[in-house]
Amino acid sequence: MCGIVGAVADRDVVPILLEGLRRLEYRGYDSAGIAVLDATGNLDRVRSMGKVAKLAESMEDKLSGKVGIAHTRWATHGVPSQSNAHPHICRGTVSVVHNGIIENHEQLRATQTQNGHKFTSETDTEVVVHQIYDYHTDQGQDLLTAVQSAVADFDGAYALGVISSKEQGRMITARRGSPLVIGVGIGEYFIASDVAALLPVTQRFIFLEEGDIADIRRTSLDIYDAKGNKVKRPIKESELSADAVDRGEYRHFMLKEIFEQPRAIADTLEGRISGGKVLEQAFGAEAPAIFDKVQGVHIIACGTSYHAGLIGRYWLESIVGIPCSVEVASEFRYRKPVVRHNSLIVTLSQSGETADTLAGLKEAKRLGFGHSLSICNVPESSLVRESDLVLLTRAGPEIGVASTKAFTTQLVALMLLVIALGRRNGLSEKDEMRMVAELEKLPTEIDRVLKLDKPIQQIAKQFADKNNALFLGRGAHFPVAMEGALKLKEISYIHAEAYPAGELKHGPLALVDENMPIIAVAPNNELLEKLKSNLQEVRARGGELLVFADMNSELQQAEGIQVLNVAPVDDAMSPIVYTIPLQLLSYHVAVLKGTDVDQPRNLAKSVTVE
Repeated sequence: MCGIVGAVADRDVVPILLEGLRRLEYRGYDSAGIAVLDATGNLDRVRSMGKVAKLAESMEDKLSGKVGIAHTRWATHGVPSQSNAHPHICRGTVSVVHNGIIENHEQLRATQTQNGHKFTSETDTEVVVHQIYDYHTDQGQDLLTAVQSAVADFDGAYALGVISSKEQGRMITARRGSPLVIGVGIGEYFIASDVAALLPVTQRFIFLEEGDIADIRRTSLDIYDAKGNKVKRPIKESELSADAVDRGEYRHFMLKEIFEQPRAIADTLEGRISGGKVLEQAFGAEAPAIFDKVQGVHIIACGTSYHAGLIGRYWLESIVGIPCSVEVASEFRYRKPVVRHNSLIVTLSQSGETADTLAGLKEAKRLGFGHSLSICNVPESSLVRESDLVLLTRAGPEIGVASTKAFTTQLVALMLLVIALGRRNGLSEKDEMRMVAELEKLPTEIDRVLKLDKPIQQIAKQFADKNNALFLGRGAHFPVAMEGALKLKEISYIHAEAYPAGELKHGPLALVDENMPIIAVAPNNELLEKLKSNLQEVRARGGELLVFADMNSELQQAEGIQVLNVAPVDDAMSPIVYTIPLQLLSYHVAVLKGTDVDQPRNLAKSVTVE
């Protein structure tokens, strides 16, 4: 979603702000802007549509200052336009950047209009800057008190950076429901939506908690909690390096992240297994006692993470033998679920800040489902802090909007959970050691399947003129097909759907002709013969088939059927391995289509608002 950067320093902060914005481009946005307090104490601002590079060009050294805020906007209220871009300024005095949604903005707008404010944008954020201005200027409150007064009037979610021409060398920041970190330098401080934005200037970070407001000056930092009490928040040392978010030799971040999966999976397993067994304490000190009580699992997630949850359900029910429900977070929070006590609530999220997933977790806890486990890629994220147990996926920064390594590491984390719960439900020590051994083989298995990159690149040419595609799978590979379809539509803009192969006769077969490519995943399992029959149904109607098949499946290349062989892999681990060629296919098709692979239109990396 929107990205925020801010700085208070004894040097020109504009280069820092620009670099921070560049490092937040992966979040998805339509416009960008910077505001600084210049040498004379005035507020100067530049905003532009499009990429950060365009903002940099339009500035032409116009801006400099030692205090500043910057923003990349992803449109919620109001169309993408220069007037809707942040930062917003009220009467040349107060400037604000904002990530989130002010739900009562219409009521505030009506009141502010009556009080003489003129609105220059369609955004909900403009009510924020006017509200702070009124407290700050009309009521004479200092900037900190004005922000504290204003946020009490807001319903919704926000991360804010605020500066004022009346108070040089000062910045106020606040968060509720949207992520924000403070970077700690030597005689300088920074703020950002994401650690990655600030890695070139610091590796020391403070993660603000819900309701916190920080008063930032060059040589001092005071933090106040939601009740207005001054508090101390710990400084965390990031292990990420500045080049962790560089593309390196790869053309796109997405391709880099696809090829990083063997390492990411190895890192996710490190320290979580020993002597052929899963170490339950990896989930948290209380994990063994909590797992002893678990009678079912309730998974809450969105998008790609939802597909990971669907695969997890197959594993939990077939291996562990306990019931598992999987919920789309945005639906779960608004329906009335039947509460299953002693269910483990498992939330899956790459960022840990997905608004719907976070709200779903809070609702599940309120209803009394049971203890909670977060499987997440970002330490200190809101989801992590709200959960009883945590397993970090260690995928490293994922910049491409279309998730790849976050998905496969989530699956690995889910399998660790399956094994931990399985040993309480009849999984033998022998079977556990066998499954752990298969997990340890995964980096090698994925390295092997990545060698299909070149043949997949050639096959992708057949999709260059296509507008629709159908993905098929059976069992745990139906969610794999769903994930493949999502990847293709996200970055190539080809309409793609996924179906269980056995459902073809119940409708989708009507779509099949020579212009509708069919992609199928065919591991060598008990459903293989059924899948072969389904594929024959497609071929009999002129459909063009692309099948990723176990080399022992005996599926043969023929007219209208292309087969790419995948080395034999353990059945339980096969969904992780068979995901990789579908990622490569979507990537190469998107490159041929000429789309923006890493930042596809209309999408954001971290969906921090509803």
